[in-house]
Amino acid sequence: MVGRNAFCEQLAIPDKSTGITGGFAPPTPNAIFTVKRSENKSALHVTSAIRPSGTPSLQDGESKELTLNSDNEALIEELYSILRSIPTESPPGSEDIYGLDTSIAFGSGDFMWMNGGPQGCGHGESSVKASEDDKAKFKRAIEIVKMLVERE
Repeated sequence: MVGRNAFCEQLAIPDKSTGITGGFAPPTPNAIFTVKRSENKSALHVTSAIRPSGTPSLQDGESKELTLNSDNEALIEELYSILRSIPTESPPGSEDIYGLDTSIAFGSGDFMWMNGGPQGCGHGESSVKASEDDKAKFKRAIEIVKMLVERE
């Protein structure tokens, strides 16, 4: 188990027509998922806000609590390990280096990680590029967050 006091992950899955790269307007996510460990570390609080197809905005978030059992803890540890091993774009917001129109923001007491892409009129090129191995790891990170959100 990684020694950390609190953490929060957020996964935004943007609309494929705009994605995290946006356009003149900021990106419009299809979903935002947040996972937080309870203060007593016995549960995960999961919130998901979904934008139904063809609508302009996200619905209000729905929350649930998951027991922090060994399966859920293993997923959190794997996610933490993956994000520690893969890069983010530099400068921040310059380019979607994973090419998946998906953004994850992760924060813990000792670690912060967030990827993104250009928004509005600002576009650039990142000085950091993701390797094929990095892209495979990022896809797995997305799967992990989705699995936590879908658990009962």
